[in-house]
Amino acid sequence: MKKISERKRIVVKVGTSTLTHHRTGRLNIRRVERLVKTLSDLYNAGHEVILVSSGAIGLGMGKLGMTTKPQDTPGKQACAAVGQCELMNLYDNLFADFSITVAQVLVTKYVLLEDRRKNVENTLERLLQVGAIPIVNENDTVAIDELELEVGENDSLAARVATLANAELLIIMSDIDGLYDKDPHKSDEARLIPIVHEIDDTIRDLAGGAGSKFGTGGMKTKINAVEIAYEADMDVILMNGRRPEALYDLFEDKRIGTLFTKHYHP
Repeated sequence: MKKISERKRIVVKVGTSTLTHHRTGRLNIRRVERLVKTLSDLYNAGHEVILVSSGAIGLGMGKLGMTTKPQDTPGKQACAAVGQCELMNLYDNLFADFSITVAQVLVTKYVLLEDRRKNVENTLERLLQVGAIPIVNENDTVAIDELELEVGENDSLAARVATLANAELLIIMSDIDGLYDKDPHKSDEARLIPIVHEIDDTIRDLAGGAGSKFGTGGMKTKINAVEIAYEADMDVILMNGRRPEALYDLFEDKRIGTLFTKHYHP
């Protein structure tokens, strides 16, 4: 099996908790700048990068002065509409500093599950061929079912995008170091699990509920994403996004976070 450093096409998913300040939901400018710089460096090193970015609703809340997520669907859609503009404007400006072109790709779960998914696949492939970094997000302004059911998360979407793009690795960056044998927020004895080879009931039982108040994900959605990736025989890394520079360590084949793989990596 290839080492992590040898993987060419990668999908990096960043959650709302990585992009925003926990207390206010407003953009964490310094962290996003470091993330973009690191991804640009990986791009310059020859990796093909697809970024799946959450954060539109959270950023919209911050820009509209909200401290709690709206409970009604139109309110969430409004936040997403406002936040998506700010999100892409930010990425466009930051990546431009490194002479890298980005492209916005808004999708829904249903598009990725229907015949139209080939259109997404073709677009991603061509964008990578011309040297752009696709930035993918769920189209929360029209994904009403997901918003109403509170499962409109980007972890599973990232896994489906990675599958469509024939990526060699999916990296999920969150506000936790990886998968633990106990809830690290409740137990000082929790220990990080470095490698997971199989998703069984024991692993599923370790998954919790939603994460931050500005996001919709949690460990359960990440395990779902791993199962989707496993169907495509793809490895997944779950790591903390609070220090984006840790991606350098990962691509120097240092052990970071939790590696989900069907295969053994020495």
